[in-house]
Amino acid sequence: MGRYRAPAPPKAPYITPEGFECLITEEQQIWPRRNIVTAALSAAAAEGDRSENAEYIYRKKELASIDYRIRYLQRRIPKLIVVRQLPDNKQQVFFGAWVTLEDEEEQQLEYRIVGPDELDLHKQYISVDSPLAKALLKKHLDDEVEVTTPAGKRYFDIVGVWYETPATATAQ
Repeated sequence: MGRYRAPAPPKAPYITPEGFECLITEEQQIWPRRNIVTAALSAAAAEGDRSENAEYIYRKKELASIDYRIRYLQRRIPKLIVVRQLPDNKQQVFFGAWVTLEDEEEQQLEYRIVGPDELDLHKQYISVDSPLAKALLKKHLDDEVEVTTPAGKRYFDIVGVWYETPATATAQ
């Protein structure tokens, strides 16, 4: 008998236009990949004994993960709310904002608040559902923010808020 896991709390339905386009593109590109894996699975199944056929076992698991992702995208995409409108007060933190923070050691950190489906720490995107983003929402430039982390409470000063991507901001 497996361990019981409580269902995860529902994710926020918000997404940026760029993130929405990425999900639509992924959904369109995953079907051809599924066809390739299905053909490879059929070929591996034709080789005979499936219990010791590593190719068959691998392709079956790969197909299961692709099907899981397809089901997720088909359920998630219709529920998403694409946030296109910029706020009136661009000195206040809302969804889609780029925020520059300064911590206690005066080190600057830069994040963009995006939907949970766009989370990417390499791009410095944080989910609107994260503790840091929840603490930042509706705060203003020069406000201090307290965030509870696993390591304890941390304090940040908001030193910058903007809504264009850095490439767009420098091009103007």
